[in-house]
Amino acid sequence: MEILQYGFMQRAFLVGLLLAVITPCIGITIVLKRMSMIGDALSHSSLAGVALGLLLGINPVLGAVAVCIAAALGIEAIRKKIPRYSEMAIAIIMSAGIGLAGVLSGFVEDGANFNSFLFGSIVSISKEETVAVCVISAAVLSVLLFFSKELFYIGFDENAARISGVPVKQVNFIFTILTALTVSVASRTVGTLIVSSMLVVPVACGMQMAKSYRKTLICAIIVAVLTTIAGLFLSYYVGVKPGGTIVLLEVVWFLVVVIVKRIATT
Repeated sequence: MEILQYGFMQRAFLVGLLLAVITPCIGITIVLKRMSMIGDALSHSSLAGVALGLLLGINPVLGAVAVCIAAALGIEAIRKKIPRYSEMAIAIIMSAGIGLAGVLSGFVEDGANFNSFLFGSIVSISKEETVAVCVISAAVLSVLLFFSKELFYIGFDENAARISGVPVKQVNFIFTILTALTVSVASRTVGTLIVSSMLVVPVACGMQMAKSYRKTLICAIIVAVLTTIAGLFLSYYVGVKPGGTIVLLEVVWFLVVVIVKRIATT
């Protein structure tokens, strides 16, 4: 196949498929916890980290990871302070991330490099970045599998999980770190403006296609994988941005499933 003869497309497919697997695994817990906008908050914070990294002369991805983790921990800290209005934590951190990114971006000399993080650059990812994505993806997936039961209980009811003996505080902390790492990596490859959609939309599709937790997750991963493959093919042959194309395909999939279900029930 012509498209796979090139090293940059091989790396793009590898990274894309890895993200297509781990983002729904993270996203399903985010959706169940009614925190769908956390991806937006962390992605905007990661953009501030990118600007900080460029200003300090370090790898922008490392800056994104550091700031993203700090933002994720900030969200958890604020949620604990105001549990009745926990969604405010996301709005506060997102506002801080947008503001900080806006201020720091004004001091960045390499504007093209900074702007590349807005919509990502999965087809131009380097070998070193590919290795980093593979390592982080393997680590995230391993930890998610290890804590799968705990995350299942916490996703549906934190109080009931706490009463049942689940270490909610510790598991939430670990999940927060995993989310921050996933968003940081995805921000570099698919873009800070798109990563939150990849966390939520495939899960929304899965919820329309299945009724159980496990089947919903499986369907979400299948949707993410197929749309990623289709998006990369379209980006190569048509010349469109892969990140935006992948998300649009996921949204179209969701709309088609909703329409088909409505027709079937009438």
